Amino acid sequence: MRIHSLADIRRVLPQIDLVELMAGAFAAYSEGRAVVAPVVELPLERGDVHIKSGFLSGEDLYVVKIASGFYDNPALGLPSGHGMMLLFEQKTGLPAAILLDEGHLTDIRTAAAGAVAARELAPANVDRIAIFGTGIQARQQLAHLRTITPCRRVIAWGRGEAQLASYAEDASTLGFEVETTLDASLAAQSAQLLVTTTPATAPLFPADAVRPGSHVTAVGSDTPTKQELDPQLLAKAGRIVADSLPQALLRGEIFQALSAELITETDVAELGDVIAGRTHGREDREAITIADLTGVAVQDVEIARAVSEALA
Repeated sequence: MRIHSLADIRRVLPQIDLVELMAGAFAAYSEGRAVVAPVVELPLERGDVHIKSGFLSGEDLYVVKIASGFYDNPALGLPSGHGMMLLFEQKTGLPAAILLDEGHLTDIRTAAAGAVAARELAPANVDRIAIFGTGIQARQQLAHLRTITPCRRVIAWGRGEAQLASYAEDASTLGFEVETTLDASLAAQSAQLLVTTTPATAPLFPADAVRPGSHVTAVGSDTPTKQELDPQLLAKAGRIVADSLPQALLRGEIFQALSAELITETDVAELGDVIAGRTHGREDREAITIADLTGVAVQDVEIARAVSEALA
């Protein structure tokens, strides 16, 4: 059994096209070629832990991923997320590799999924990107959006001036021109491509703050109790897309809107079906589109496989 450190993993990541890898993973999932187990969730007093697992038919490995979020950790000088990925042979069940990624692979596969969603659903001409949050995922989402849009103007919302200043400094090194604000509604009104990346448990901005023709990618709400979007926003959307419809019925923004009886299951498409052309993405220039990404084990399966192969 091979054991690889985060340094090993970082060394080979530039060899992998993460956006195309995630697009293929979603397409495989919606085609029924992936087997994923229900999410195991451990809600702890100061954080939460998710265990996701699955495999793709025709491949050699299955993957079990452990990822945690402890959101008070930065005040202690510690990362808010951590974890590892365990790879096993499908034929024998024997362990093949351990990727001690410290949660990094979860971070970047989530960000690459955000880029896929924006590529499929965002308007053609994006003048400004709004990022909600200032943590690792907020940074990674912006980094991966560079590959699918030429837009370099950003408005960033956060809960503190110091966090926003740090975010703006980091984003500027990636070539972005960043304005910061403590007003979430202003951020929403100022952009055509919005990405929410927080562990919020209540909507960040009202539905009417989002302009017609905009796209919203929500990645923070991955439990039944987290929520970043006003359910009314989903009710007025022209297209709602989930990474996994079965998961979206149990957690995330779609779950919240379904619980409020503002949408029905038939209003939701899967991202993999949009990628494969089996259903439409954005059809109306004035429509609001929403991607609710709760994170699917097939993403972990494919990024773990690709990294493991690159390290072999």
